[in-house]
Amino acid sequence: MKEFMLLIRNYGDAKASWSDERHLDFIKKCEIYIGNLKSHNKLIAAQPLILEGIIIKRSNQEWNENVISKDKEVQVGYYHILANDIDEAISIAKDNPEFEYVSSASIEVRPIKINEKETAFVYPIND
Repeated sequence: MKEFMLLIRNYGDAKASWSDERHLDFIKKCEIYIGNLKSHNKLIAAQPLILEGIIIKRSNQEWNENVISKDKEVQVGYYHILANDIDEAISIAKDNPEFEYVSSASIEVRPIKINEKETAFVYPIND
């Protein structure tokens, strides 16, 4: 099994106008999705991100800090999963409830580097 990160993105605060009922329905679908991944030993971690924060950049030895804009595409959560290959990871991503509820949703599917070949360093993971 290989590790993949599913980076969930939406345009701004796409869920802000939802009713409490729709939001609860979405959360329940996410819980089912997470439960299914767990039952198949495919989930390492999953968490939503709060639409607050700072983006830092360094340019010419100076730091720039910008507030995360709710008027642009933003990362709203992630799933750290196990899959046999990228095709399976893509299939898992396509089942995410985000696509059913948010028209601007996109998911970036990325393999995770577990170690460095040159130094044999193994990146830590919480158990």
